Amino acid sequence: MSLKSRDDLSIVLCGEAGQGIQTVEGILVQAIKLAGYNVCSSKEYMSRVRGGLNSTEIRISSKRITAYVDRMDMLLALNEGALEHLKDRINSDTLIIGDDQQLKTVNQEYNVLKAPILQSAQELGGIIFANVIAAGVLSNLLNIHSDVFDQIIRDMFQRKGEEIVKKDIKAGQKGYQIGDELSDSIKIISKIDKNPVIKDELLLSGTDAVGLGCIAGNCKFMASYPMTPSTSLQIFMAHHGEDFDILFEQAEDEIAALNMSIGASYAGARSMIATSGSGFALMEEAVGLSGMTETPVVIYVGQRPGPAVGLPTRTAQEDLNLTIFSGPGEFARIIFAPGNFQEAFKISHQAFNLADKYQIPVFILSDQYFAESYYNIPSLDLSDVEIEDYIIKTPENYRRYNLTADGISPRGIPGYGEGVVVVDSDEHDEEGHITEDLQIRTEMVNKRYHKKMKLIEKEIIAPELIGGDGYDILVIGWGSTYSTIKEALNVLGSDEISFLHFNQVYPLYSNTLDYLENADKTIIFENNASGQFAKFIKMETGFNIDEKILKYNGMPFSVEEVVKSLESLRGL
Repeated sequence: MSLKSRDDLSIVLCGEAGQGIQTVEGILVQAIKLAGYNVCSSKEYMSRVRGGLNSTEIRISSKRITAYVDRMDMLLALNEGALEHLKDRINSDTLIIGDDQQLKTVNQEYNVLKAPILQSAQELGGIIFANVIAAGVLSNLLNIHSDVFDQIIRDMFQRKGEEIVKKDIKAGQKGYQIGDELSDSIKIISKIDKNPVIKDELLLSGTDAVGLGCIAGNCKFMASYPMTPSTSLQIFMAHHGEDFDILFEQAEDEIAALNMSIGASYAGARSMIATSGSGFALMEEAVGLSGMTETPVVIYVGQRPGPAVGLPTRTAQEDLNLTIFSGPGEFARIIFAPGNFQEAFKISHQAFNLADKYQIPVFILSDQYFAESYYNIPSLDLSDVEIEDYIIKTPENYRRYNLTADGISPRGIPGYGEGVVVVDSDEHDEEGHITEDLQIRTEMVNKRYHKKMKLIEKEIIAPELIGGDGYDILVIGWGSTYSTIKEALNVLGSDEISFLHFNQVYPLYSNTLDYLENADKTIIFENNASGQFAKFIKMETGFNIDEKILKYNGMPFSVEEVVKSLESLRGL
């Protein structure tokens, strides 16, 4: 028995919450990279601690891969419900591995290999060892040396003590033994080329990339309330807080979190929060406080399906409107939506400089798919990493909201200089004291909104055009759809199709209309039900995008879905 010969394999692990599917993912992605293969993983999971069905997809390839595919070359089933859960992705080419119990309902026409993973786990001391055994089986089949595997196990579990490490290494050895028995029946990865350079590359998640960017941006304070999928960024920043002199505060709720961060920023610390849609909804009054007091803050929003709690552990692009129109009144803001890890690092670093420069809230829009995907990259570009300091030492007669020609008042902080720093959430005069003078009101709105936006519009990141500029069909995407659309266009290999990717969604790039009008047909892909970015483009430019491909079931677009949609729209 053999897998379909290819240089790109998709392996899916499926089991219930509590069986350690994410542990297997953590072991395998490291092992695959250290073995010299390109790797990419993404996950879908239910909102529960035990039970249900979760799956992780791990792709291994000779070339760089960063996107989710529907194709399953191999399925490792750790639960009998796995086959039903993934039935739409299983086909006659899929190799299915599992215990007798897990495979009792499998269709006889499928490729099946019996592997006593759960039985072996019980013999070793309990079902808890099934995840490490499974990782050992796959590592063996992927030709990963057992010494590499053992070292990863030791690094992952050493905090639990030597006795636990020994048991897990033994479980891994059992997995390798089962893999030896299976290897007589299956040969995989034969066409996937190893590259020794890859083992020294960075293996990151979207969360890691954003977190590293925040550290590079000199973040010094973060207050947040746990909420999937933003919690992973909170954990990242808290974990590295001592090393980089960052204070992390788990607030009692989302309202307190943003107000704390604004307070820390008022005192001079570069500050941020991380939240998700319904948590951010509670913060809107404080967003207005940032706008009115012109206090910089970075706001990370990990999107997930709503309304309300929605699907807490799934992915979506449903909070664009929420962030664009958040907060009472009118004031300047910037909204980023990175599409790859290099962008995420650079944008997160820039977010702090821009927040300080223009004294505004700056948003970073992510989502569950982007935040929790992993892949290897050569490095992060540190050449432009610079911490821009815009805080001044206040003179004796300092006026916090001095009406300047460009709308940017010199920003002082309490205790630094001779001046008094007065802020107020009511309308205020140049000194910061409450006023109802209507002329001053008009001047302050012009300052906070019109003048700042004119400056910000000069710094907008231009969208990336992938493909030639002689396109007939223009595909538009933003944020996390980047890798999937890009790979789909590579699959199609058509010169008539190009892809316009936006990693800054507000303000809209001034020449966007030129790109759109250059196409015979325009198509946008979004993970929401209303085409929020398409509507925003129309609101800003008057241009109506021809086709809106919208997905809102909580799963990301797959490469195959994008290819199929584009082929259909081209009439192929």
